[in-house]
Amino acid sequence: MEEIYSRNWFYVTLEEQAIIKKCRILLGGAGIGSNIAECALRFGFEKITIVDGDTVESTNFNRQNFEEKDLGRYKSEVLAERLLRINPNADIQYHTCFIDSYNVNEFVAGHQIAINAIDYNSDVPFLFDTACRQANVSILHPFNIGWAGFITVITPESLPFSLISQTFEGFEVKMLEYVTQYCHYWHKPKRWLDNILQSYKNQKTEDLPVPQLAVASWIVAGYCTQLMYHLCTGKPVKPFPKFYLASVLDE
Repeated sequence: MEEIYSRNWFYVTLEEQAIIKKCRILLGGAGIGSNIAECALRFGFEKITIVDGDTVESTNFNRQNFEEKDLGRYKSEVLAERLLRINPNADIQYHTCFIDSYNVNEFVAGHQIAINAIDYNSDVPFLFDTACRQANVSILHPFNIGWAGFITVITPESLPFSLISQTFEGFEVKMLEYVTQYCHYWHKPKRWLDNILQSYKNQKTEDLPVPQLAVASWIVAGYCTQLMYHLCTGKPVKPFPKFYLASVLDE
């Protein structure tokens, strides 16, 4: 095993490390994706394509993998530079543009796994999912719920994530409603999540950004990295409509 991954030995075989190294990941969105990318690279995923036309703002610092010196620069470019400082031999590609209906198929082509970390301010996340499913690419959806991380796995055979909603307006709230309803249906209610959802609805949030914390960003980074490892090496995962929800509040 390469020295850089020598501490992986107990958990990852030599054969698996080689598979991971060759697996190409498409990162749609470099916000929460910035945390996922670094965790994945340190684990051994060395082929990562980053697509995001957004630039770094100071409001990103509470949860995303950027620094003050990055202000005003493209997130995808800054993230690519950071990853290459960690592993100069990695194959990191970046594009300083947004994914849209005109370029989505081109970006999806040639990748094995995609991270859908695109903001729900348009129908692009749905278009991204459709393009990935048509190209036989599995998709991970990470969400930051402050003290908790939420991740779904969409495969070409699973139900689509658009099952939650056909429109992007208010999607984050609809997603939380889906999770709480799912938990209640299976008699495993998450009271803390019920309280978060109700409190959020009680706020006048129309002009406020969705609240997020670094805690959840790193939770989903670890979960997504392990799920990508499972997908690459043929280990089982829970496809949507099942999901992964992690928080110490569940203890």
